[in-house]
Parts: sequence; structure tokens; C-alpha cells
Amino acid sequence: MPCIERPLRLSAIPALVAIAVVAWIVAGCAGSSGEAPGDARGGVLSTVRPARPAPLPVVPPSPAGASARSGTLAAPRPVRSWVEVRRQAAERLVAANPNITYMGKVPEMLLAIPVLEIELNGDGSIRKIEVLRPPRQAKETLQTAADAVRRAAPFGDVSRLPKPWKFVETFLFNEQHKFKPRTLDN
Repeated sequence: MPCIERPLRLSAIPALVAIAVVAWIVAGCAGSSGEAPGDARGGVLSTVRPARPAPLPVVPPSPAGASARSGTLAAPRPVRSWVEVRRQAAERLVAANPNITYMGKVPEMLLAIPVLEIELNGDGSIRKIEVLRPPRQAKETLQTAADAVRRAAPFGDVSRLPKPWKFVETFLFNEQHKFKPRTLDN
């Protein structure tokens, strides 16, 4: 029986190129074990264990920041989900800090954007505030944001919600050093 070769169709070329590129990438990754060449022990390359990530920095309360509550906040509403917790927390941040918040449109250029992770106790009180993203400039806004969170607490009973009892809030600071919680920027 004669061998009949089919001509290569042009539509198959991109698939062949993609296969070649993937093979080239996989071959390049296979040699990068984190070891120097010839660092074999007993014929088997040892593996490099990744370092444990550093713990997140915790923001301590400032001496006067948390106690300077502006007025009295109503008791937190009951919450049934983490979406409700975040929304209520953002609303309480604005209510507890009327002199350092804004509710208008977020400006194109922001002064600072600190991101905090707030860990709660079952009753909605603050257990710990950790920094997920410190601001690159206007470093004092980090303490302002943490103190604002403390003034807005408690955030409602979360004991029936799944653990971990944490939520994240991003603070959008304008040039006047006033912030808007990102949760309310819809």
C-alpha cells in the first residue's frame, strides 16, 4: 500500500506553534529547582523549602485616637453574612468619624490607600488590626485609618458566621487627609 502524505493545512500551524512554545516553557521550568547545577546529593536534587511569610504588622492604638469618639453610635444591627458585616462596618466608619470622611466622588489622584484586615471577636469587637498594604506616602494615614476602625467598633455579633472572623477594608484618602471606605464606593 503506498504511503500517502497529507499536506500540512495552514489552520494547524498555530496549534503546532502553541505546542512548541508550551514545551519550551516546560523544559525551561523543569531545570529551575532552586539549586545550583551539580548540587545533587546521592543522585537526587534536594528541594528548597519556601520561607514562611513574615507576620503582618499590627497597628497599635494611638494614645488619644480611639477614645476621641465623635458622638454616640447606635448599637450595630444583626448581621447574617460577611457582606453585611463589611457594609455595616463601612457605614459605622463614616458615622463615627464625620470630620475625617467624605462621601462624594473619589478623586483621580489619591493621597494614600492603606488596606487593613480587621479581625473580630464573636461579639463584633476588634481583636486585631493588621496592615495588608501600607501607604507609600502620607504614612500617618495608616494610624488614622486604624483609629477610625476602633472608634467605629463594635461591628455586630459575628459568632454565627463562619470563621475566620475577619474582613478587609481599603481606605481611600484624598488630599485633605479625609477617607472614604472602599466598600461604600459603588
